[in-house]
Amino acid sequence: MKVKDNSSDGVAILASWLKEARHTTVLTGAGMSTESNIPDFRSKSGWWNNIDPRTVATTKALKRDYDLFHEFYSMRIRGLEKCSPHKGHKILSAWEGRGLIQAIATQNVDGYHIAAGNESVYELHGSIHKIRCDKCSTPDSIDHFLDKESCHSCGGKLRPGVVLFGETLPEESWNTAMSHIRKSDLVIVIGTSLEVYPASELPSMTNGRKVYINAEIDYHATQFDLTIEGKAGKILKQVNELLNL
Repeated sequence: MKVKDNSSDGVAILASWLKEARHTTVLTGAGMSTESNIPDFRSKSGWWNNIDPRTVATTKALKRDYDLFHEFYSMRIRGLEKCSPHKGHKILSAWEGRGLIQAIATQNVDGYHIAAGNESVYELHGSIHKIRCDKCSTPDSIDHFLDKESCHSCGGKLRPGVVLFGETLPEESWNTAMSHIRKSDLVIVIGTSLEVYPASELPSMTNGRKVYINAEIDYHATQFDLTIEGKAGKILKQVNELLNL
């Protein structure tokens, strides 16, 4: 069923399913963070139309056009300094604390789920805050990256710990997230276009109920038991109010 965010039906159903579920996993994407004023590359008005990440967020750019690569990620890091987790992130943290959700798998690299207080977070695309050397993998600091310094251990190029186009997902995060999805009787997908493989395959790995919350509902709706169209923070707040938390 498709339920608009101005209807109480979908919110009530989700609140009821949350109470009933024994194991709930949440999968989040860029739409979860846009309410923190983080630009969404894939939105019609997002950075996607101005800067194509497929030309800069790549292993090729890292090795052959480091100036462009560095400028792009420096812009993203400095942009995050002006943002912070919103109410929706904090609600998910509270739900974990009360045992309503058991894990969060996220495609976002902003670290906001962890900053909001969630502990069982699996960052499928890495973290922009974890700087390391591309050559020897020695951890380094954000300041050193922003200052365009080289690795102090081997002289290699510094980079954020995000998954670039052309790289595989972190095995431990992927396997753990997949394990949670498979044993879940409720999976809540929030703010993702479900276009990026292999994260887009995760919802299909559960035999439990599946809920899709997104600002725009399209053809993905057919694979879900419940879809709610609206902003993540608003929908989560409405559900939280019904839970009396």
